[in-house]
Amino acid sequence: MRLWPLLLCLPICLAGAVFADTCPDAPDHSAGLDDLIAQIQQAESEQEARVISNQMWAFWADAPDEQSQAILDRGMSRREAWDLLGALQDFDRLVEYCPNYAEGYNQRAFVNFLRQDFPAALVDLDRAIALSPRHIAAISGRALTLMGLRRLDEARDAMAEALALNPWLPERGLAAPGGPLAPPGQDL
Repeated sequence: MRLWPLLLCLPICLAGAVFADTCPDAPDHSAGLDDLIAQIQQAESEQEARVISNQMWAFWADAPDEQSQAILDRGMSRREAWDLLGALQDFDRLVEYCPNYAEGYNQRAFVNFLRQDFPAALVDLDRAIALSPRHIAAISGRALTLMGLRRLDEARDAMAEALALNPWLPERGLAAPGGPLAPPGQDL
């Protein structure tokens, strides 16, 4: 007789466990990001642009919940310590848990780029950009990855897209005259 209330609770309790393992939607920072893009396009110095860029990173790295934030932070720490396999495991877990969170893909792409696994990086960058079309870091990362794959025309286009959003990117020298991604006809 006492078992009956527990059996009635079982479907509800199991549903709670399933929901606990579901990643919520990432915070919507699109309006703030649009404002920061407008600001960085008007920045008058590299130092001013760097401050704005850091604010963009705060938006991109704002994970959907505490669990995903902890995974993201741990993966980024491992990557910074050059524990690339550990970082890759964390970002695999983050992407599995939060398949609609662009930064999980962007960070996993960065690790694969560092490992020179350019095909895997490109797949993740394409997914990050599909989820967050104005993710400047993912777009510039895509340009660098395409460059690693020796697909220079596509890399040039991706870098131009990234620089249109943020003309102060550290990679901007690659698209300057004489750089490997300079527009055709702008050789030194």
